[in-house]
Amino acid sequence: MGSLDGLDCVPKRATPGKTTIMALGKAFPHQLVMQQFLVDGYFKNTKCNDPDLKQKLTRLCKTTTVKTRYVVMSEEILKKYPELAVEGLPTITQRLDISNKAVTQMAVEASQACIKSWGRPVSDITHLVYISSSEARLPGGDLYLARGLGLSPEVSRVMLYFMGCSGGVAGLRVAKDIAENNPGSRVLLATSETTIVGFKPPSASRPYDLVGAALFGDGAGAMILGTDAILGVETPFFELHSAIQQFLPDTEKTIDGRLTEEGINFKLGRDLPQIIEDNIEGFCNKLMKEIGYGGADYNKLFWAVHPGGPAILNRLEKRLDLLPEKLNGSRRALMDYGNASSNTIVYVMEYMMEESFKMKERGEKDSDWGLILAFGPGITFEGILARNLL
Repeated sequence: MGSLDGLDCVPKRATPGKTTIMALGKAFPHQLVMQQFLVDGYFKNTKCNDPDLKQKLTRLCKTTTVKTRYVVMSEEILKKYPELAVEGLPTITQRLDISNKAVTQMAVEASQACIKSWGRPVSDITHLVYISSSEARLPGGDLYLARGLGLSPEVSRVMLYFMGCSGGVAGLRVAKDIAENNPGSRVLLATSETTIVGFKPPSASRPYDLVGAALFGDGAGAMILGTDAILGVETPFFELHSAIQQFLPDTEKTIDGRLTEEGINFKLGRDLPQIIEDNIEGFCNKLMKEIGYGGADYNKLFWAVHPGGPAILNRLEKRLDLLPEKLNGSRRALMDYGNASSNTIVYVMEYMMEESFKMKERGEKDSDWGLILAFGPGITFEGILARNLL
């Protein structure tokens, strides 16, 4: 496909047989949380009076850079299920009752918005890839989503559960393989997450719960993917090329999540940002072989990075010597929605599309090639080399 030095010569026409993203959609619960009011509300709802924990959460809320988030949790839910705010009670049944319904509703809404933007009838969807780390049931959320959208009973479904923050890009990798091995197919990729399963009262014995309270949000995202877009009907935005996954040996305890009687318990190693920084350059270089990478400036690429947190973005920016604007989409998504797990990459890419349109209007040239990245339990790296068609 040429080298980075020749990016200006790459045509904006989609490559035959290559998967493209043709539409995006998103949806959120109705509860909007302003970060400046989160601490008082959280401690009031959980009836916690520990001043040290309150001060710690206040500091965390400032360092996350999050300004607003959407959450399923509400005062109405806590009135109906007061046991969710009590330490040590077995509440997994109640949590899943709430979560299973919520993620389906959000996934349906995000998918409907995506299909409307795509412009073709729902009956043209041939495959469904559904991602969530927020539910557990048989049949899974993929079937409930298919039914909620009115998809054909013959639609081919794939379900990716409990992949955490890397789930959205993992779903893109799977959807890409499906699209390129089934000519003429159209794949709906849907993600949906809620923090209900992990909601806990503040506790000095579980410091990561405060990080979660300060950082994570709820919502859903959706994309339509396929090869050989129908001109005049479909509009391809990004073209997907190399897609790889890699886990780092002996790091499985760095992001440790367990489904227990009390919901999901998480532990996050302090060394996570450092581990990502130490391994990111080699991973990116593997992805870029297809375009003849030979030590070129990383700033010639666009960067769609899942914003796991500000420390991860800062370390990546430093190691790759990126210009600050290269991670604008990731930082905006984190600020507006928090870390919404697998959904967040959809929000990042939407902001990147918005910026591409603005640059085009100003007569400026955006990067043709770039990387879509996410990091999750394992520690697992997910990455895709992509081409901007806007």
